[in-house]
Amino acid sequence: MLTTIYLIAITAEAMSGALAAGRRSMDIFGVAVIAFVTALGGGTIRDMILGHFPIGWTQHPEYVYLVISAGLLTTLVARYMHHLKTVFLVLDAMGLIAFSLIGCGVALEMGYATPVVIMSGMITGIFGGILRDVLCNQVPVVFRHELYASVSLAVCALYLALHHFAVPEQINIAASFAAGLTLRLLAIWRGWRLPTFSYRERWE
Repeated sequence: MLTTIYLIAITAEAMSGALAAGRRSMDIFGVAVIAFVTALGGGTIRDMILGHFPIGWTQHPEYVYLVISAGLLTTLVARYMHHLKTVFLVLDAMGLIAFSLIGCGVALEMGYATPVVIMSGMITGIFGGILRDVLCNQVPVVFRHELYASVSLAVCALYLALHHFAVPEQINIAASFAAGLTLRLLAIWRGWRLPTFSYRERWE
């Protein structure tokens, strides 16, 4: 189940990266790079931090073809994509949850401690979007919009809690995925946000 969702998610993330590149009027090479980084950047950073080699996509070149093709295709159909905004939000939410669970699974298999497992899941879930926004010269969306990184944290924590109580893996994944997707979609629908911090230094 996670593999299928993963493929859908990296495709959707690549398309979101291409749209972000388009908003900055990048050339085709820039579009391809941003699409790639958005879709596969989180997993790459996770593998580098954990020492999980070889890095995932290097063993699956079809993922590279998929995300770059999705990014380039977006340049042809971008004018019609505003009709699919709701679909993209759902796909993005699914990707966030799937990436987070995959990241947790990788760290668990390598025997890391609980805090590292949670960070592994969050890095996988949110860092592609962070890299996209940094390269496009804007404050990362995950730090200033609806609950996003917090949803990844909650999913990772739930997954580990169920794992601790020896819940069968497939049931654990299904329950964590459903809970995380519900939380993310509710956050979008209701506009839930974390408190913000705004500071303006005053010079006397």
